[in-house]
Amino acid sequence: MKKLVPLLVDALLVILFCVIGRRSHDEAVLTGLLKTVWPFGIGLAIGWVVAVAVASRTVGDKGRAEHFDGTALWPTGVLVWLGTLCGGMLLRVIGGQGTAFSFIIVAACVLALFLLGWRAAIKAFN
Repeated sequence: MKKLVPLLVDALLVILFCVIGRRSHDEAVLTGLLKTVWPFGIGLAIGWVVAVAVASRTVGDKGRAEHFDGTALWPTGVLVWLGTLCGGMLLRVIGGQGTAFSFIIVAACVLALFLLGWRAAIKAFN
């Protein structure tokens, strides 16, 4: 269960990102939330799969596979952030949703703050 907590935190933050976006555009939050969340949710899943795959291929100083750390800023956080952002934007295009350049910049910044920020805070206080 403890290993799933970082994934749960990320999922809740992606949902919060989508809620904030819908509210900032005066769109119905609950009725349209799934339409906004699904591309980024799948992107998040892609990011997590890539992060776990990279961790399983990474060899540490002692010649053994590194232990996967879902709270690690690098490479986990960065891969999860990039997967969420790039996968989310690509799926929005495929799904006929908007991907204006300004939206991509805002999404990149907010998702970085959310998905990397909590990891950086944990490392700073440990």
